[in-house]
Amino acid sequence: MSDEEHRDSLADQAAAWVPPWDRPRPPAADDTPDNTEVPPDESATAPGQDQEDLGRKEPLQGPELSKISAEPGANASGEVTEGLAGEPGSGAGDVPRRQLAGRRRATAAPEPAPELSDAELRGALEAILLVVDEPVSELVLAQVLEQPAERVGPMLDEIAAGYTAAGHGFELRRAAGGWRLYTRPEYATYVERFVLDGQSVRLTQAALETLAVVAYKQPVTRSRISAIRGVNCDGVIRTLVTRGLIEECGTETDSGAFLYRTTTLFLEKLGLNTVDELPPLAPFLPDDVEELADATR
Repeated sequence: MSDEEHRDSLADQAAAWVPPWDRPRPPAADDTPDNTEVPPDESATAPGQDQEDLGRKEPLQGPELSKISAEPGANASGEVTEGLAGEPGSGAGDVPRRQLAGRRRATAAPEPAPELSDAELRGALEAILLVVDEPVSELVLAQVLEQPAERVGPMLDEIAAGYTAAGHGFELRRAAGGWRLYTRPEYATYVERFVLDGQSVRLTQAALETLAVVAYKQPVTRSRISAIRGVNCDGVIRTLVTRGLIEECGTETDSGAFLYRTTTLFLEKLGLNTVDELPPLAPFLPDDVEELADATR
């Protein structure tokens, strides 16, 4: 065969060649009849795909990914999802249903605290008041017990009235804007004997006089206190500040001198709620107070 005839034969063979994927399937013994449409074999090897790639699952790309993404409520992995708003297939923010359920449980509002009965509320208040070291307000008690403040106030009044009616050696009363348990004045001698145990922790006479001036004249300057008492009070004022009974509260506009006032510890020690409950001075003043004032001028 000449070279020219050989080339014509190769050209004819190339023109007649049919790719394997376009060739008709050979009939099998269990094939369906000719008039039945055979569904495409999804497990067949795609054109150009090696046999070793059949068992490997690759991520979908291109047109296949677009086809799946177009289906409502499906993501790239074929898993049905719901949007954050509860609508299927809401877009890039879609999450699986099981994740959405967990998120809903995590963001659910906490259940309100159960309402205590009157007996439970009374016992809880008494337990707290036994351990406080300073007066505690009704609002703080309501927050701790997770109960309405409208219930706490009347219950405290009821507890205080019950202690008084039963004649206990202690009482519950308001002091420094809150509530605290105190021993009754008629038993002060025995309590003082137990607490002091022979030790003197009393304020000096000078300290008591200075504290009284501050309590009734507050806010007041050092010079004003010294003028009322007639002696220098710098040392006594330092002592009262150190013990926490008085404190600075600004300066006087004209002179720039420091002003002093009593503290909540002062109210607590005296068992008062406000300084307005201090006893009036008029009954303790001498009858000739005006003559004495004129004489000192």
